[in-house]
Amino acid sequence: MIRRVVLALCGLLILLILLLLLPVSYQPPATPRPSQSYEESLARFAEIQASEAALNLFDDCASQLLHHGQPTTQVMVLFHGYRSCPRQLAGLGTIFYEQGYNVFIPRVPHMGLADLMSPDQVNLTADELSYYGAEAVDIAQGLGDQVTLLGISMGGVVTGWQAQSRSDVDLAVLVSPAFGLGLIPPPVTGPAVRLFGLLPNRFLWQNAELQMQVPNPPQVYPRNATRPISAFLRYGFAVRNASRRSAPAATAILVVTNGADRAVSNETTAAIVEQWRSGGYTAIETYEFTPELQLDHDLLDPDHPKEQVEIVYPIL
Repeated sequence: MIRRVVLALCGLLILLILLLLLPVSYQPPATPRPSQSYEESLARFAEIQASEAALNLFDDCASQLLHHGQPTTQVMVLFHGYRSCPRQLAGLGTIFYEQGYNVFIPRVPHMGLADLMSPDQVNLTADELSYYGAEAVDIAQGLGDQVTLLGISMGGVVTGWQAQSRSDVDLAVLVSPAFGLGLIPPPVTGPAVRLFGLLPNRFLWQNAELQMQVPNPPQVYPRNATRPISAFLRYGFAVRNASRRSAPAATAILVVTNGADRAVSNETTAAIVEQWRSGGYTAIETYEFTPELQLDHDLLDPDHPKEQVEIVYPIL
């Protein structure tokens, strides 16, 4: 009897080790369905508005569409970061709107709820991020001629997949993309993704001492959760894996990093950029805000206590 139990435990241990060591493989399921007209894009945005109407969202956290009543030459899609919402990028979006862009800022599912302690963020999946990103670019196609995407952190991962997979993106701007986390060494990211996905979710305070008083923009959830982190890191592996097989489909890519950033792995981002370049893709530029600026990971939200948008916005 004891021998059977030992053998069973050894088998489970071997299975667990294999699960953790196998490469992370993920293929986003969403396929492009680009809008064929401006009217179709407005109708699809209205569907998003209707679906969000029943939610109790934080102020200005619903999906936003700033449009000029007609298609424009330039369209900007802004993808916000993990634990935040469209409010994070409204200031930047207004600048582009005033420059003549139609601007779309879609809300990631489960983000932006008025109850900052809501456990709902646990339900975020890589598939949801796939459909979220694809639908945003689809809607953008009817809003004007040239589509630019800009995403920060988790939104940078969403932008990265659209850049890799879609030829109807004219420029993709990845700002501090979360392909890896600063606290997790790059070689361990794959096992962490699998482990976070296998184990029950855990909530972790951004700051265990300050908890709800952590200095953040008002709409930001004060807790991280292991399941949604696993989801967006897994989505990031789709970009990594595809970059080894083919060049990005987007016309051009700009990758912006923050030398003072400790939240995400700039090393992992640099490896993906190098992979794109080594595959023959030349329409890629990089820019780094120097460590001396001491910018926060969230360098785009004007409501952040450590904001320096007077430095960041003009460059972007």
